Amino acid sequence: MTVVKHVDVHVEGVVRGVGFRPFVRSLATRLGLAGRVRGDVTGVHIEIEGALAGVEEFLTALERDAPALSAIERVTVVRGEPAGHRGFTIAPGDLTGPRRAPVLADTAPCDDCLRELADPADRRHRYPFIACAACGPRYTIARTALCDPPHTGMAGHPLCPACAAEFDDAGSRRFHAPATGCPSCGPRLRLLDDRGADLSADPVARAVTLLRAGRVVAVTGLGGCHLAVPAAHEHAAATLRGRRHRDDAPFAVMAADLAQARRLCEIDDAAAELLAGRARPIVLLPRLPGAPVAAAVAPGHRTLGLVLPYTALHHLLLAELGEPLAVTVSGEPRPHTDADAFLTHDGPVHLHAGDSIVRRMSGEVTVLRRARGYAPEPLPLRHRVPRPVLACGAELNSTFCLATERRAFLSPHLGHLDDPGTLRAFTEDIDHFCGLFGIRPDVVACDLHPGYPSTRHAQHIPGVDLVGVQHHHAHIASCLADNGDPGPVIGVAFDDLGHGPDGALWGGEFLRADLARYERLGRLTPVPLPAGALRQPWRMAAAYLRHDHPGLAVVRRHAALWADVLAQQDAPLTSSAARLFDAVYALLGVRDAVTYDGQSATELEHHADPTETGAYPAAVTPGDLLAVDGRDLIHAAAEDLTAGVPTPVIAGRFHNGVADAIARACQTLRQATGLSAVALSGSVFQNALLLERTVERLRAAGFRVLRHVRVPPHDGGLSLGQAAVAAARDRA
Repeated sequence: MTVVKHVDVHVEGVVRGVGFRPFVRSLATRLGLAGRVRGDVTGVHIEIEGALAGVEEFLTALERDAPALSAIERVTVVRGEPAGHRGFTIAPGDLTGPRRAPVLADTAPCDDCLRELADPADRRHRYPFIACAACGPRYTIARTALCDPPHTGMAGHPLCPACAAEFDDAGSRRFHAPATGCPSCGPRLRLLDDRGADLSADPVARAVTLLRAGRVVAVTGLGGCHLAVPAAHEHAAATLRGRRHRDDAPFAVMAADLAQARRLCEIDDAAAELLAGRARPIVLLPRLPGAPVAAAVAPGHRTLGLVLPYTALHHLLLAELGEPLAVTVSGEPRPHTDADAFLTHDGPVHLHAGDSIVRRMSGEVTVLRRARGYAPEPLPLRHRVPRPVLACGAELNSTFCLATERRAFLSPHLGHLDDPGTLRAFTEDIDHFCGLFGIRPDVVACDLHPGYPSTRHAQHIPGVDLVGVQHHHAHIASCLADNGDPGPVIGVAFDDLGHGPDGALWGGEFLRADLARYERLGRLTPVPLPAGALRQPWRMAAAYLRHDHPGLAVVRRHAALWADVLAQQDAPLTSSAARLFDAVYALLGVRDAVTYDGQSATELEHHADPTETGAYPAAVTPGDLLAVDGRDLIHAAAEDLTAGVPTPVIAGRFHNGVADAIARACQTLRQATGLSAVALSGSVFQNALLLERTVERLRAAGFRVLRHVRVPPHDGGLSLGQAAVAAARDRA
């Protein structure tokens, strides 16, 4: 006699709108089992019964063979009594109660959709918004955590009979797919001029004609808009560079496929997997000599930011153009105004999620900008969050974070809150996130800096407990949370500027830190921060060299202005590591001004000779507050420059000197604290050469090294650290 087993299974995670219920039905039917599956606001509930061996195989295959877009977080199995089910059905969902189901990030078109896109016989041939349950927009069209079109931005595009039939058919790829649509009922593409007038009945073909003529076209993708020109077109790239208002940040390059991408950069198997994966981030890769890319695309950089098409619209554009596009990194929560034409649509973009950026550094892939393809999928937390937390982040590279139970929901990269549009998106998206995930925070964390818009926003939220978190403690806590490590560690926070509790401008810090507490153990020796130095790094060179050092004579182009810098008696002191990089950056004449955050550390890396093994010495002085004297590094660089040493060699020796100083400082602090783990965080560690050399030296000295992987080391990861600190203090 066959033994009948009945179990109730509850699956939590990303399991709605990804074809999970049809997968469950197909699996149960194949194994000869009966029961039903239904969705709810926390995930999917399954009743399954049948032969013992079949039920056991079902439970194993449920996680092993789940759809590619699903992300199972927890499976709860409870034995029950057989209910006499006949066959297996997909039952109507229960959409009541508190929402706990995560929302999937937007994903690139799947192979099946791309085949339909290219098939002249298919009714979705050349339809630029093609999608199914395995791909397409999710987060950017979400109004609630429920994925069905009535609960998304697609509510404004009622399904035609053919699409409705697919949506209701459990055997279809579009069963309950959030972005189901076709040319008859879905969003419409338009090409507009700067007055809003339609330019063509065939928007893609006309846009390609404009691109070939060197015109700048704004393209609306998933969750963001970017400007595009042909990547090899010198005049068009220079025009685009000019319209970015002196912004020197490199453009990305979008290639049609891996074959085209391999003509531009060195691409190994790991890089190919990143480029072609469902997230489709921009991947920073070594540039090939002679790559057909205009000089204005990524001036001074040895790498290119490569990305493959992440929407059907991009596939259509690149297929017709026949060459790569140079594109601005999308995601600023406001439309571009610098284009000659606008390729846009009436689609349901509710939330912005710009391009993500990743790079392989020191042997691991690090997310440098977390947005499209990654956010808002949750980051698991090692410890439970006692009360829901909202962390408001910093001012630059803004993100915010909601944490509850054992999950952290990090917002996509928003940008700089000094821009009114970005600040408006910040406040609106916080409200939307709270509704999307059914989280109302009881605790709100913010930076100590009273002038940050994020801090002011946190201070005006009523009925919550406010927790101020020191900027560099939040950096180290972010690294700990990223690695699932509670600490304590020696934290090395090499960053821009952060408000210290003593009122000073911190930024080159050595901390003893766990998630709840920190102690300042050391710092870079403070130097004056002259007025205007944040955008004119030569002022930092003057501040470091100061009193008639021979290096002053090297930089003659600002000789008349240096006296003004040196005369500033009331300039505040700073220990910022970013300002140390500014000084050598200017001293070597890489560039006189900076236009984006982290530019000096980034471009100095590309200027450095990576084969150089020499290192400049820097004094490491123990004491109540250990001091690393960055002035020694600047003076050594100035002396080499005076002696005619090539600037790439000097830059290489500077990087090695900073890494040596960090390692020696950590060894001194290990003797005092007994700690043998080091966490590296802060914007300066976006510099791959510095990170690699620092990790090498620390590991050689016997340290366990933690560095960022899933969230950025710069302020884009800060809100995760703030949330982790607030939760840890709440547990105490």
